[in-house]
Amino acid sequence: MLPAHAHTLGKARSHLAALADSADTIEASIGYDQVLLQIDALHADHDIPAIEPVVERNRSALFASAESAIEDLAGHGIDAMTVELVLDMLHTARDMDGP
Repeated sequence: MLPAHAHTLGKARSHLAALADSADTIEASIGYDQVLLQIDALHADHDIPAIEPVVERNRSALFASAESAIEDLAGHGIDAMTVELVLDMLHTARDMDGP
C-alpha cells in the first residue's frame, strides 16, 4: 500500500471511529462501526493503519471528512461500485443518528 493510500485509509478509519463514538443513538454507532469493518474487509490483504484520535467533535465536519476519504479510496484501486455501496452504508448510519 502506497503512503497516500494509507493516509486516506487512516483518515477514513479515524473519522468513522469518531462518528461512532459521538453518535446519539446506538443504532447509528453500530452503523458507523459496520462501515469501518467493511472498509477493513476491503483492505484485508494489507497492513491497515491505526485509528488516530480526532480532535474535531462537530459531527457534520466528521461526516464530511469521512465521506471525502471514502470517496478518495476509488483513486487508490478500490472499485467505484464498492465505494458507492460503502458510502450508502455511511449515509444510512447518519440517517439513524440524531439531529
